[in-house]
Amino acid sequence: MNEFSFVFIVVVLLASAVELWLARRQSRNVIRHREHVPAAFDGRISLATHQKAADYTQAKMRLEYISIISGALLVLAWTLGGGLELFAGWWNVDSQSSLLSGIGFMVSVLLLSSVLNLPLDAYRTFGLEARFGFNRTTPRLFITDLLKQGLLFVSIGVPVIALLLWLLAHSGAWWWLLGWAAWMGLSLLMMWAYPTWIAPLFNKFSPLQDPDLQQRIVDLLTRCGFASSGIFVMDGSTRSQHGNAYFTGFGANKRIVFFDTLLKTLTPDEIEAVLAHELGHFKHGHITQRLVLIAITSFIGFAALGWLSGQAWFYHGLGISQASAPALLLLFLFTAPYFTMLFHPLSTYWMRKHEFEADAFAARQTRAQPLIDALVKLYEENAATLTPDPWYSAYHDSHPPAPVRIAQLAAHTPRG
Repeated sequence: MNEFSFVFIVVVLLASAVELWLARRQSRNVIRHREHVPAAFDGRISLATHQKAADYTQAKMRLEYISIISGALLVLAWTLGGGLELFAGWWNVDSQSSLLSGIGFMVSVLLLSSVLNLPLDAYRTFGLEARFGFNRTTPRLFITDLLKQGLLFVSIGVPVIALLLWLLAHSGAWWWLLGWAAWMGLSLLMMWAYPTWIAPLFNKFSPLQDPDLQQRIVDLLTRCGFASSGIFVMDGSTRSQHGNAYFTGFGANKRIVFFDTLLKTLTPDEIEAVLAHELGHFKHGHITQRLVLIAITSFIGFAALGWLSGQAWFYHGLGISQASAPALLLLFLFTAPYFTMLFHPLSTYWMRKHEFEADAFAARQTRAQPLIDALVKLYEENAATLTPDPWYSAYHDSHPPAPVRIAQLAAHTPRG
């Protein structure tokens, strides 16, 4: 251990303490308002529905406590606890080790990390979500999804790991710049390929069959100048009762997707308003802005990797005696979230601003009231709390709190 070891311990403890404090604030705020529906939703959300959302949020917070603590313990066990050092010894990994041993080291650690997270994932699905009537995933489907995710990791993740390790070994001091360029290229490729090649591995996508609704959507797309490769309905109900809508893809390979649960809940006017909101992200350039942000932050991350690769104190301070390329990547992957947590509220603030802009766009293209009605139904269907703690929401939520969002939309509603 060295001075950086103590810095790391302090950062992990501080980050975890802040997360626990925020979760506690969220839990207490929801309890405090459990017996009364907020005035903005009075008459639209029943007290029983409001209380279900409060209880659901409470249950999620209890699970979040466990996740925060277990995450901190695991990262300390992998680093200062000697977990990575142990696996590095098994794979004979050092600065001169082969590419295959480096890949084996990284893959085994990442797979074990996923396995260690399985109990929480399984409880979230079959315990928490099932208790509140949301889960539709069967054990067989859960296992099948895990196997598919494993195959995707082998077919996509392993080649990426191999490329980064090869660049580290053969590209000199500027390896990180080539690594960043390759990462961004892969990210764009995955955005393009996701709708037609990856998403169908997990869900069925069928063309929208309702001709009247389809015509309304086509008219909206024409007004907004949006070209899509299709309008699809996803069988979200096979896994969950939660509803959603989104558009995905890149370039000409864009598609609009509605969850089947959403179509069963909303009226045609409300569906059109929800889609107009999603198109608002496109028209305001939010997707491009987020890509630029990803490019900038990943550039900084790879530059940090390039610098840290030559710093012996970084390895020794995190429990690794022999500096190596795979150890560098794993250490950075495990520790970076704790050192960057202070930037998270800036990201959520920026994304909430995007949501307000997309709402305003939807209000202009359709009307504000159908979007308000749709949001109220979605809050009810998803058991989303109407009384989040302001601090918790500011840190975690990419969407504005329900009362604030509804109030903003109501300002776009004509009066009289």
